[in-house]
Amino acid sequence: MAVWSGFHPCTALAADVGGYGRSDDRRQSEIHHDLPRLMSRSADGAGLDRSQWHIQPKGDEELAVYPMDGSEPRLVDDFVRHLAWELREYNAARVPALRMRLRLAVDHGPVELAANGFAGGTVVAVSRLLGSEHLYEALRVHEQADLAVLLSDHVYRSTVGSGHTTLTAADFREVDVRIKEYAAAAWLRVPGHEQASAGRSPESHEQDTAADTAADTDTDTAADTADPEEDRKGAGTAGHLYRAARMNVNHFAGPVDLRGGVVGFGDSRD
Repeated sequence: MAVWSGFHPCTALAADVGGYGRSDDRRQSEIHHDLPRLMSRSADGAGLDRSQWHIQPKGDEELAVYPMDGSEPRLVDDFVRHLAWELREYNAARVPALRMRLRLAVDHGPVELAANGFAGGTVVAVSRLLGSEHLYEALRVHEQADLAVLLSDHVYRSTVGSGHTTLTAADFREVDVRIKEYAAAAWLRVPGHEQASAGRSPESHEQDTAADTAADTDTDTAADTADPEEDRKGAGTAGHLYRAARMNVNHFAGPVDLRGGVVGFGDSRD
């Protein structure tokens, strides 16, 4: 475990399970065991060394800090992706009433290992972000979502805003967080629901979904009525029709760590 003296630049993340107070004793005990396990599996999947984290468990919550080491973009991007996947797999095996739905907040700044926990404004800030109504509202609006994430403004700007992740501004919505003495901008993301997260109303999202469905129907109809002769001309050639809201294309010229990544191969002539 990392050790330092005085105030040291650190990443701080806080997680909280929704609906814990409504759970019975057995379910609460299960959450105590499962939350650290899911967090650890997600860190491992993202290539983060959780053994270096100082963790303050609180049953349905976890507060963790560790020295900033250049892995912040991986935390914001890969760790969150793995956590969303772990939660999805976990919840798929449970009835709706036993789903685990998580709020996650991330900040960074000076932190001291104190006699009774962690000291510093960064720890206070990440706790305020975690308690933001924006996170609660995101999970209320997106009933199928398992995870809602809130980044402080400087975490967002130093990772996503500076181009150090696969994420873009379209994946987030800027919000104003005001809780107790804390007042600052932050960036909200609901993995798997990015289009609705980016400042769009559920009504407009539904309209766009209907339009996308119609467009897909038109494409399928065109494919069904294609000229068989053209199909024969292309015999022996593999073909795939890809549909995606956004595709990222990267060119690599050296070793690449693809843990947690999805790789596709295509022909630039298409």
